[in-house]
Amino acid sequence: MSQSLADSELSPPRAVPAETGPNPTRVLVAIALAAVMLPISVTGPGVALADMSGALNASAASTQWVLNAYNVAFTAFMLAAGSAADLFGRRRLFRSGTAVFALASLVAGTAPTILLVDLARFVQGMGAAAVLTSGSALLAHTFSGAARARAFGIFGASIGFGLAMGPFVSGLLVGVASWHAVFLVNVVLGAVVLVLARTLPESKNPGARRIDLPGVLTFTLALMLLALGFVEGPSQGWGGIVTLGSFAGAALFLALFVVVELRVAEPMFDLSLLRRPTFVAIIWQPVSIVFAFAALLVYLPPYFQGAGGAGSTMSGAMLLPLTLPVFVLPLFTGTLVRLLSVRMLLALGPAVLAVALLLMTFTDPVSSRTGLYAALLLAGVGIGLAFGVMDNAAVSVVPAERSGMASGMFNTLRVAGETIGVACVGGLLLTSTRQQLSAGDGAMADDVVQGRLGSVRASGGEDLVDRAVQGLQHGWGVVYVVLACVALAGAIAIFTMVRDRDLDQSSTAQEG
Repeated sequence: MSQSLADSELSPPRAVPAETGPNPTRVLVAIALAAVMLPISVTGPGVALADMSGALNASAASTQWVLNAYNVAFTAFMLAAGSAADLFGRRRLFRSGTAVFALASLVAGTAPTILLVDLARFVQGMGAAAVLTSGSALLAHTFSGAARARAFGIFGASIGFGLAMGPFVSGLLVGVASWHAVFLVNVVLGAVVLVLARTLPESKNPGARRIDLPGVLTFTLALMLLALGFVEGPSQGWGGIVTLGSFAGAALFLALFVVVELRVAEPMFDLSLLRRPTFVAIIWQPVSIVFAFAALLVYLPPYFQGAGGAGSTMSGAMLLPLTLPVFVLPLFTGTLVRLLSVRMLLALGPAVLAVALLLMTFTDPVSSRTGLYAALLLAGVGIGLAFGVMDNAAVSVVPAERSGMASGMFNTLRVAGETIGVACVGGLLLTSTRQQLSAGDGAMADDVVQGRLGSVRASGGEDLVDRAVQGLQHGWGVVYVVLACVALAGAIAIFTMVRDRDLDQSSTAQEG
């Protein structure tokens, strides 16, 4: 009995019978490989920034946009890409997006100036948006029932693997070759995906006849300005003209977007979908997860290296209790769904994450490493539970012809959560650390948050280092509590708003 269950869990999902007979394994491999490739481009390049900055004689601000340009474009173009997939065809957009992503990676990896790298990263983010939205819509079209749950479990595991292994793989590439390899590896992966994608099944929304250009422009500008505001807030100041102007512009274009969508015959996003509480809760669910996950991946390594005294390799290893469950658990989504309902898994993930984050307030990377590892493992379990089911749920609660649109909105909020989470947590960590230290210690707070304790030690000795570390630990305590509140709010929203009958009816309709 147990052997049969394991075999069914690990075997490739079976596709919906179709006249064209697409190979389900080929579909799954192509989309899973793309799902690994995209998040590596989110978390990986940070490892190469120091080498890149020195080689290209770039300023700290322009080098930081290597990360920000990708994240802003990835966020802003997600919904537009979903609508384009419904209109022009999901396979066509998947292949086009992969080609754009690979070519932009080639430019970034060979660029002679940091400005060209930044521009290539922006284009790379646009290609990534097309790949992610069309890829998840293709999975929804190809698989159904329990097979779909397993396919999306593998999809979620692939995203988790890419997020988790991005810094580690990039570190190896920089050490063995150079910073160029971090980008050039995506050229190879993109070429493999394009070969596999030649026989993917095509699907589109038969009722879609044109692109909602006013909707695309207003929404894309709104998301771009919103992401820009959160990215620039920590460095320019939350009350600065750039930050406030970005937020004001985002609000204006978002209001214009709503007006446009209510008036056009074929809107980019059908606002009537927001009348479904289940859909609203599910598309917001990833924010409660990735808001914390992305921020922990970015800011814990400097914390371990500085306050914890770990080397770069050790700091990556210390993240394994957090990252491994995110890769492993989605592989067993089929079994988990049979044991617990989709609604329970969606709510349980952020709830477990919230508990883990609160437990982390009692730990530090020096005196309580065992407790820290246990809390990180629990956080990884919560994130992994959610990653296995949330993509499938997002495209399952809407009609099949709207799957690209639903995927676009879901992934827009997922990537926006990552971008905004990283920006907000960076600002909160720095602000709360500064408040704990004496007035005028802003430079010291900057150094300790980024793990540069050597500068602190040189200016004041071990006593100053101890005080700086205590301030940083206070800052992390504030961050853990805030992230726990965000996760808990997501769990409550899912549990109270998601209706099991909506998910059940969707599954029945898909199987039929």
